[in-house]
Amino acid sequence: MKILFVSTYPPTKCGIATYTSHLRAGIMQGTNLKEQDLPVLSIYPETWQGDDHHIYPLPKHNEKSYTRAAHWVNASDIDIVSLQHEFGIFGGRAGEWIIPFLETLKKPVVTTFHTVFQEETLPYTPVQNIIAQRSDGIIVMNRLAIRYISELFHMPQKKIFYIPHGAPEPLRISRHRLKQKWDVDGRKVLLTFGLLSPGKGIEYALDVLKDVARDVPDVLYLIAGQTHPEVKKREGETYRHTLIQRVETLGIRAHVRMIDRFLSEEELTELLTISDVYISPYPGMAQITSGTLAYAVGLGRPVIATPYTYARDLLRDFPELLVPYGDTKTWKERLIELLTVDTKREALERKMMTLGRTMRWSVVGKRTKQLLERYVRQKEAMFSHG
Repeated sequence: MKILFVSTYPPTKCGIATYTSHLRAGIMQGTNLKEQDLPVLSIYPETWQGDDHHIYPLPKHNEKSYTRAAHWVNASDIDIVSLQHEFGIFGGRAGEWIIPFLETLKKPVVTTFHTVFQEETLPYTPVQNIIAQRSDGIIVMNRLAIRYISELFHMPQKKIFYIPHGAPEPLRISRHRLKQKWDVDGRKVLLTFGLLSPGKGIEYALDVLKDVARDVPDVLYLIAGQTHPEVKKREGETYRHTLIQRVETLGIRAHVRMIDRFLSEEELTELLTISDVYISPYPGMAQITSGTLAYAVGLGRPVIATPYTYARDLLRDFPELLVPYGDTKTWKERLIELLTVDTKREALERKMMTLGRTMRWSVVGKRTKQLLERYVRQKEAMFSHG
C-alpha cells in the first residue's frame, strides 16, 4: 500500500509538520511500510529547502499548483491520500485552495481534522464542510469531535473515527540522571511547554505558583519553548517580558526558569521525564487538541489541566485532574498534594502510563494504517464489482 500525506512537513517548523513526520515514522515502526511507501506532498509557505526525494513540494500560495498536484496523484501508483487539515497551512481564504485538489482527486482520501468547531464559525466551517463531504473518511483526535462534526455537517458518525494524538516512547535513562543533566536535582518540577503566547494561562499558573511555593519551597516551574512566531512578528518579545516582570512582582524568581529556544523531540521528552507534574492551565475551553498534553499523558506524567475540550476527553476517567481556570484554591491544593504525597503521585503516574501506552506513535501509526487500508480495499472491491 502506498499512502500520500498532504500536509506541511519538516524543514517547515509547524505543529502539523511535526505531527505528520511523527505519524509517518510511527507507521513505519508499527507496520511493514517503508519510506518509499509513504511519500509526502509538502505544503511550504515561502522557499522550499527540503532534499528528501520522497517529499514533493507544493507552494502554498500558488492556486493552480493544487489542481496540478491532484492530476499528478491521479496518474501515480498512490493508493490513498491522508490529508492533514489545519486552516492556516493551505492557501486561499480559510485554506480554501485545498478544495480544487479534492475535487480533482480520483483516489480515496481520509482527512485528519486538527481543528474542529462545535458551531458555525465563519469563514472556516463552510470550507471545512466541503472538505468533510469530499473525504471518504475523517479522523479526529477527540471523541467529542465526532458528535460536533456529525451535527454541524449533517454527516453519519460511522464516517468519523477517533485515533488519539501520538506520543513518544519513554526514555531508557533514569530520571535522577536527567534531573542532574537539566540542573533540577532536589527540585519538585512543574512543567509547561510549547510555543509561548497569551491564551496559554501561564500568567495564572504563576499566580498559583506563588501560593504553592510557600508550602513546597523546593518547587521549580519550567516554562519551555520559544515565543510563537506570529506573536513575535506582531509584538516581538513583549509578552515574554510581561511574564518575566510578573515573576519579579510576585517574588518567585527562585521558583521559575524559562527555556527560551526551540527544543528537539528528545529534549522535550527529557523535560517531561523530569517533571513531577505537567500543568496545562488554558483559560479558553474550546481547544479540541493539545499535542503538549498528549505528550505528557503519553509519557505517563501526572497532569493538572483546566477542563478544555481536549483535556475533558483525554482525562475523562480522571475528573479530579480537571480544575477550572480561576479556582485558585483547588489548583493550589491539587498541586501541593501531588508534589508532597509521593504515594499519590506515583499511583497517578502508573495510571497515566497505562493510558499513555495506547498513545505511542507506533500504536497510532498501526491504527491509522489499518483504517486507510480499509478504504483502499473498499475502493478495490467497488472497481471489481463495477
